[in-house]
Amino acid sequence: MGLTKQYLRYVASAVFGLIGSQKGNIVFVTLRGEKGRYVAVPACEHVFIWDLRKGEKILILQGLKQEVTCLCPSPDGLHLAVGYEDGSIRLFSLLSGEGSVTFNGHRAAVTTLKYDQLGGRLASGSKDTDIIVWDVINESGLYRLKGHKDAITQVLFLREKNLLVTSGKDTLVKWWDLDTQHCFKTMVGHRTEVWGLVLVSGEKRLITGASDSELRAWDIAYLQEIDDLEEPESKKIKASSPGMQDTQEAEDGSPEMDNTPEDRILSCRKAGSIMREGRDRVVSLAADRTGRILACHGTDSVLEVFCILSKEEIQKKMDKKMKKARKKAKLNTCKEEEEDFEINVKMTLQDEIQRITNIKTSAKIKSFDLIHSPQGELKAVFLLQNNLVELYSLNPSTSMPQPVRTSRITIGGHRSDVRTLSFSSDNIAVLSAAADSIKIWNRSTLQCIRTMTCEYALCSFFVPGDRQVVLGTKTGKLQLYDLASGNLLETIDAHDGALWSMSLSPDQHGFVTGSADKSVKFWDFELVKDENSSQKRLSVKQTRTLQLDEDVLCVSYSPNHKLLAVSLLDCTVKIFYVDTLKFFLSLYGHKLPVLCMDISYDGALIATGSADRNVKIWGLDFGDCHKSLFAHDDSVMSLQFVPKSHLFFTAGKDRKIKQWDADKFEHIQTLEGHHQEIWCLAVSPNGDYVVSSSHDKSLRLWERTREPLILEEEREMQREAEYEENVAKEDQPAVPGETQGNNYFTGKKTIETVKAAERIMEAIELYREETAKMKEHKAICKAAGKEVPLPSNPILLAYGNISPSAYVLEIFKGIKSSELEESLLVLPFSYVPDVLQLLNEFIQLGSDVELLCRCLFFLLRIHFGQITSNQMLVPVIEKLKETTISKVSQVRDVIGFNMAGLDYLKRECEAKSEIMFFADATSHLEEKKRKRKKREKLILTLT
Repeated sequence: MGLTKQYLRYVASAVFGLIGSQKGNIVFVTLRGEKGRYVAVPACEHVFIWDLRKGEKILILQGLKQEVTCLCPSPDGLHLAVGYEDGSIRLFSLLSGEGSVTFNGHRAAVTTLKYDQLGGRLASGSKDTDIIVWDVINESGLYRLKGHKDAITQVLFLREKNLLVTSGKDTLVKWWDLDTQHCFKTMVGHRTEVWGLVLVSGEKRLITGASDSELRAWDIAYLQEIDDLEEPESKKIKASSPGMQDTQEAEDGSPEMDNTPEDRILSCRKAGSIMREGRDRVVSLAADRTGRILACHGTDSVLEVFCILSKEEIQKKMDKKMKKARKKAKLNTCKEEEEDFEINVKMTLQDEIQRITNIKTSAKIKSFDLIHSPQGELKAVFLLQNNLVELYSLNPSTSMPQPVRTSRITIGGHRSDVRTLSFSSDNIAVLSAAADSIKIWNRSTLQCIRTMTCEYALCSFFVPGDRQVVLGTKTGKLQLYDLASGNLLETIDAHDGALWSMSLSPDQHGFVTGSADKSVKFWDFELVKDENSSQKRLSVKQTRTLQLDEDVLCVSYSPNHKLLAVSLLDCTVKIFYVDTLKFFLSLYGHKLPVLCMDISYDGALIATGSADRNVKIWGLDFGDCHKSLFAHDDSVMSLQFVPKSHLFFTAGKDRKIKQWDADKFEHIQTLEGHHQEIWCLAVSPNGDYVVSSSHDKSLRLWERTREPLILEEEREMQREAEYEENVAKEDQPAVPGETQGNNYFTGKKTIETVKAAERIMEAIELYREETAKMKEHKAICKAAGKEVPLPSNPILLAYGNISPSAYVLEIFKGIKSSELEESLLVLPFSYVPDVLQLLNEFIQLGSDVELLCRCLFFLLRIHFGQITSNQMLVPVIEKLKETTISKVSQVRDVIGFNMAGLDYLKRECEAKSEIMFFADATSHLEEKKRKRKKREKLILTLT
């Protein structure tokens, strides 16, 4: 029996040519203790960390498949939360670059992420309209908040209070009380989507950005304001007495004041609005960490920067206004009336929020981040639409601050989509060309070694010898470049239309070009005398022209230099003899024009790829179609044979690269990775590498491994992957008392949770078998009257010959914290009685009490009806009740003792060094009282 034909697998090797992708946001990150030097940028499925000073990529946080949509650094600067297109969230350590925790809960792309002040909780908003709050330390979901009717655009934790404020595309801003997990207030003052939210002025003011040119400001009054925990009850009542509120309302006379019962926590009143210069929607709105600088931008290239003044600065401003008003009044009134004239100056929102300047970037802004250094310098970093990162700095304290561009990252990528790729003959250099530039990359290091400006490039190749490159452009020009100097040697007006395709002749003495001006031209290389120096330089001269009836889309020489294939706009491919230019064959059968084609190394086959999504394989001897393959779900954009084989690669607008066998007409493998349509690909001369370019601005390198690929196994793996995807998409398990679609658990069913549930089931079955064996063994020993050796289970032996119940505990410990609840949710009820009995055993032993209690309470919650109606489980539950209460109180006592010990150590340290480690409560209280008196004085002076 003959062996099946073996192929070698190609795998993804690297992503390059990309500085930052558009879907996510750019953020400053702290590395090696330095702030304002490093930025994290989304790059398709990865996150790149760039050093702004050196312009180098220093770290890649490896993603899996899905595109990155959101980034948020943790407050301690050690971690970065990354949200993905499929709704998953991963937490990466910035020290190691490892992704340690994964949260699965959202069903659509994550749109916003925010940590609370300490970094213990993470709130995520998504396009699926839900907000989920995650416990970062326990690595699990806390709760899901439902209420918005469209995608969430921003979430913010309040520092002092356990509240969350969110905005959405449903025009609403919602306030959530996280103690009770309900929405206690909805602000409906917007007519359009709310795109951004910022809390400033000590969280006493909320600023929102919508689809118009206004930034709306809202004053927040915390009605149950507890000024300090040490204050007695009577003081609290006085501070928030209703009389005060009434006078405020009367003064404002504002109809926007909310008088609903929910105002127990806070009330929001519109304070006014600041006009932006941009007329379009707010794309992003943000403040720096200190809350002093506010900035926003629309869909253009201008960032508007505002400064939020402190109370002292506002007071100075008001004093100046007062002086001016008095002067004016003096001039306007007679001297005898001067004594009893009262001057009234009103404070406006423009007095509190002052426009500083506008920062104009070189292209449209996609996202930005701010950092305000203690020295007063403001740094703003931008991720621009054209694959570019720019850093600007300005000093807001000067009277006329001028933004200065301090650095930009440009070398790592093209400004527009790469339309042509080619390999040098030694497989080392890769050429990529776009609408404005050519770049030469070193394949092994992925560094850009040359950048040269060019016109809109459509096709290219390395001249034999790899010292020059030839480029065909959209305007029909041929451009010749010297790689050593990076100079443009010559520009030749070759055609009157777009120069779509070029093919190097097999004898390497010339090449052929095909254009939209319905002609094919033949060129020879020649050496001409350089005007600037005594040496000769390379040039080209036209030898012949073949005129056709239709636009030429693609040309290709046969390797024996006898035939030339020309693809035309009338959906046919015409084959001509090279020497006489006589017509030989016409290949017709495609329904739409052939966009790409290639002839195999032995000249026996020609493969054509078309906009009708098919690839056809033809024999070059008679022009018969051997096979038509439905190759892609969209146009086939590029096709190339692997050298010295009948295997070929195709790339399509459906974002996939596929490898085919032209002899057996088999689909060998699919290379997935690009997130937008693929424009072109190039196979290296030795066939070991493939490089592809896409509309997502990335270039990807694929490498041939030595691993054999067997088609049957590949198909089996594809089926498994499809099954796993379907498992995750199946209906979520039903929970009694919940209506369909109201899933209040934070997790979602994934293949990992299903596998975890299967592991629990297997462990319990093993436990049942082993306990039954133990009983049998005891009975045998009794009957025999002596100890008979018990056969050991190999699984238990592998775990160090542990007991079956300890094995079940090991399995529980092995489940990821973020997947625990969802795994228990898919566990059938028949296993629950055993689990409850085992939990009782484990809790009595007193190890892992927190984990076991979490499992126990969750199982009781979801199977409450069945457990309570089952008489057999009553004694188990009674025992559990006793053991759980006693063990939990023990654990609490231990924690309390440890806390007290730490407190004692803190006091000892403070007494020794006579330095206060922590803010002194009394001085804190005095400071607050002083501030309140000042505020009251300010109100009095204004009125």
